[in-house]
Amino acid sequence: MGIEVISLIIIASMLALMALGVPLVYTTLTVAIACTLYQLGFAGLPLVASRVTGFVTEYVFVAVPLFVLMACVLERSGVARDLYDAMFLLAGRLPGGVAVQTTLVAVFMAAMTGIIGGEIVLLGMVALPQMLRLGYDPKLAIGTICAGGSLGTLIPPSVVLIVYGLVANVSIGKLFLAGAGPGLLLASLYITYIIVRCWFNPSLAPKVSDSDMSIDRAEKIRLAKGLVLPLAVIVWVLGSIYAGIASVTEAAAVGVAGAMASAVVRREFDFVMMRDALYQTMRTVGMLIWLSFGANALVGIYNIMGGTAYMKTMLTTLPVPPLAIIVIMMALLIVMGTFMDWIGICLLTMPIFVPVIIALGYDPIWFGILFTLNMQVSYLSPPFGPACFYLKSVAPPEITLNQIFNSMWPFIGLQLIGLAIVLLNPEIALWLTQYI
Repeated sequence: MGIEVISLIIIASMLALMALGVPLVYTTLTVAIACTLYQLGFAGLPLVASRVTGFVTEYVFVAVPLFVLMACVLERSGVARDLYDAMFLLAGRLPGGVAVQTTLVAVFMAAMTGIIGGEIVLLGMVALPQMLRLGYDPKLAIGTICAGGSLGTLIPPSVVLIVYGLVANVSIGKLFLAGAGPGLLLASLYITYIIVRCWFNPSLAPKVSDSDMSIDRAEKIRLAKGLVLPLAVIVWVLGSIYAGIASVTEAAAVGVAGAMASAVVRREFDFVMMRDALYQTMRTVGMLIWLSFGANALVGIYNIMGGTAYMKTMLTTLPVPPLAIIVIMMALLIVMGTFMDWIGICLLTMPIFVPVIIALGYDPIWFGILFTLNMQVSYLSPPFGPACFYLKSVAPPEITLNQIFNSMWPFIGLQLIGLAIVLLNPEIALWLTQYI
């Protein structure tokens, strides 16, 4: 049986199993074992285990649980709530000021944590009730929180970029540098959209009353202090990486220490908080590791069968311009993002796509940013749309899941615009990597 037929059977089998409701990890693991038995027999089964252990024992992978722990500690220390209050000073008088304020907080939270689920839940608990109380259009409020909360996919220290760096075997430090510009670009698109829409249609976001805006100097100083700890953590973590003081893994440990120090300063550090943070870290990282099992095993056996070489040859010999091949890849990733988790997509596709990108003469760092932008789209895209389910878990009962999904479309459009801009202008992602 040729590799072409085998590839079609693998795709059909995975789609059939997922259509039956089989979780992705069992789907990929089942197909991987079946392929191993077909190609190598029972003697090849140890290969499945070796692929799994080889990935999760990478030194850089240690950064993942450390960054997750840092995020969990920061969430529980109250830093985010102080940050939200402080951002009112910058955005309060703008059209759609509270939505702009929420987006700015999302940028800071992304730069502190790199974890999406917790960020969306936190913004949903803090910002959504505030916007609904002030009479904001529910769709605008919902879309702002989900889109802003998804910025943690791209803005360093992003766990998505760490996993991509491991799979693609590229510098995670350079990925962090490359992700900063596109992340700020995307945030700027969100803010511009909010301001323009609310300027032409003020009913979407009623202005904050003069009484709410009248803040004395002492209160402004108190609010401004809420920026000190977040900025300190960001500089501490990212500054240590960019200055060459620490590796990504070491910087993650520095970030945990900084988060704990912030909790101590705020007098929020205690046994219960650390217990809850460690428990949430275990659940999150456990899920990531579990999802990596089957995907790594499947990619390993597919490579042995010659599948990776076949896909590389097929894609590089298509009678279309190289940029069109990348557009095809982007379209495939967008489709996959509607029904698969980002880590499964990364582990299944990047071992195939990255060699093609290199063969076409493109920079895999730039492609990593395109991939990450794609995953941002997937976070909002129905029917999978994890961001929508994260927000639903803390939204008021009257906010339906269908309403949340319908609120995503303008922001999905903005994400696709951002993707197109970076696709056509690679220097937006790569210019910093040339100097640091």
